[in-house]
Amino acid sequence: MSSTPIEARVLTRVGEVPAAEWDALTGGNPFLSHAFLTALEDSGSVGPGTGWTPAPIAINGADGRLAAALPAYLKGHSQGEYVFDHAWADAWHRAGGSYYPKLQIAVPFTPATGPRLLLGDPALATPLLRAAEQLCEANGLSSAHATFIAPEQVPLFETAGWLLRSDIQFHWENRGYASFDDFLGALSSRKRKDIRKERAAAQAGLEIRHITGADLSETHWDAFWHFYQDTGARKWGRPYLSREAFSLLGQRMADRILLILALVEGQPVAGALNFIGPDALYGRYWGAVVDKPFLHFELCYYQAIDAAIRLGLDRVEAGAQGGHKLARGYEPVETRSAHYIVHPGFREAVADFLDRERRGVEADRLFLAVRAPFRKG
Repeated sequence: MSSTPIEARVLTRVGEVPAAEWDALTGGNPFLSHAFLTALEDSGSVGPGTGWTPAPIAINGADGRLAAALPAYLKGHSQGEYVFDHAWADAWHRAGGSYYPKLQIAVPFTPATGPRLLLGDPALATPLLRAAEQLCEANGLSSAHATFIAPEQVPLFETAGWLLRSDIQFHWENRGYASFDDFLGALSSRKRKDIRKERAAAQAGLEIRHITGADLSETHWDAFWHFYQDTGARKWGRPYLSREAFSLLGQRMADRILLILALVEGQPVAGALNFIGPDALYGRYWGAVVDKPFLHFELCYYQAIDAAIRLGLDRVEAGAQGGHKLARGYEPVETRSAHYIVHPGFREAVADFLDRERRGVEADRLFLAVRAPFRKG
């Protein structure tokens, strides 16, 4: 690095950056791709009225091209993040402070691990984080939060002095399985029988299709939108993504999408939407208009395992929470987030909370790990 001052800029949208320059820094992660993030922007899923205002932070190199970036958003609430800080917000408000707006370094509505520091030059990690801190301090933001950080980037946040937080997700790991039956062979006898019964019950009377690439059509998105709306209304009040978002995703990154549909007499009755990364399959949304035992497990977990094995992927990340995934071969994995709190007293209180929470989370992870359904020895 030269002694030339580094200038970080806050942009109004990812769409300001040429796609090739942005994507060169993402490592192929589908959710950090220019296509995904601009689909959210262009569809109105983020932006005015959503509580997610795009504010990516960018550093250009000497050649004028993007050299480093943070996917960042100004947040007016804590929805769609999956790392819960509502208690922090409540405590800060009761103390007379204003927790919102805050800065969220994340992929909106997406609890999937990935890089949060997009770096063409590793030396730009610290300047990027300092830019995020200065943005908070200069604009009266209470805090900055980077969530679902790729494990290899956690030390960069720790070195910068950000507070670290742990949580648990359940991921399926591909240990070189040649088929789903090969995976079942690694489980205890009782769990093998349980899963076979679940799959038989779920598949009875259904046709299941895997659809990707040029085979995805607006008819498929119409059907899935219906499923997605139903699930969203029951879980979080209103869906995060607009209908247009699915069309744009299909147009811009169809080869990185796997839509799994269940059909009865040719009509879709349920579906699960997945994204394909370089080494992982990411399950995101699902919904159904039928009430069929084990259908959720079949479409979201077992079909995802089938697809990951076929595609030669290392793992399946099936989203946030869900202890029921454990019995289906998904194992507890630590996820990490990092937090910059502006006010020293509030920062100290959060640090104390995180220290106690971290010990509890690790105890839970160890407790769950020994109860995984794999054959002992």
